[in-house]
Amino acid sequence: MPINLNGRSLLTLRDYSPDEIEYLINLSINLKAKKRSGISGTALQGKNIVLLFEKTSTRTRCAFEVAVFDEGGNVTFLTNSQMGVKESIEDTAKVLGRYYDGIEFRGYQQETVENLALHAGVPVWNGLTDSYHPTQILADLLTMKEHIYKPFRKMKLSFVGDARNNMGNSLMIGAAKMGISFTAVAPPSLFPSEEIVNYARGIAAESGAVIEVTDEIAPGVKGSDAIYT
Repeated sequence: MPINLNGRSLLTLRDYSPDEIEYLINLSINLKAKKRSGISGTALQGKNIVLLFEKTSTRTRCAFEVAVFDEGGNVTFLTNSQMGVKESIEDTAKVLGRYYDGIEFRGYQQETVENLALHAGVPVWNGLTDSYHPTQILADLLTMKEHIYKPFRKMKLSFVGDARNNMGNSLMIGAAKMGISFTAVAPPSLFPSEEIVNYARGIAAESGAVIEVTDEIAPGVKGSDAIYT
């Protein structure tokens, strides 16, 4: 069955199947190839996208703006919004949803981006919250596919650092979905939550991945095709 993601929000990779993630990665490869060939994109022609930032970021802003421009769309960047101060998240979502065809949010609470998606009536994309960073993981999976010459199911990825954070969470989930064996290497005080680990291992049981957590660096990174830190 053809994959159609039109109108879908991207809040966490929990909501996407391995086939849908693979589709987005392959779409990215095709769009990159078209750009390098000088072919202008038209997927967002006549569309208006708003970038709503609670947290500042140079790379995230530039990546989203260039992506929208490359596909013929228009961008508004908001960093001093009154959302959650003088205006409720629900009201802000409804108003932005009338003005814009899509909303990217980068901020703190996962609940905020979920409420935006609930009330906006247009797709909402999570550009980072304290819990998840799904768009970054799609970019990382793309990089692995481009530079590691083996199928995802034969790869191993190790994350070294604070495994409790949005990147640790999202990498573990993304790896489990795609069948990539994943090891989180961190001091016990920085281990990922039991809920995240159990969720990832449940997914891995179907995808063939192995999910591990350790505080020993040498065995944790042994055999890795990529180390993230």
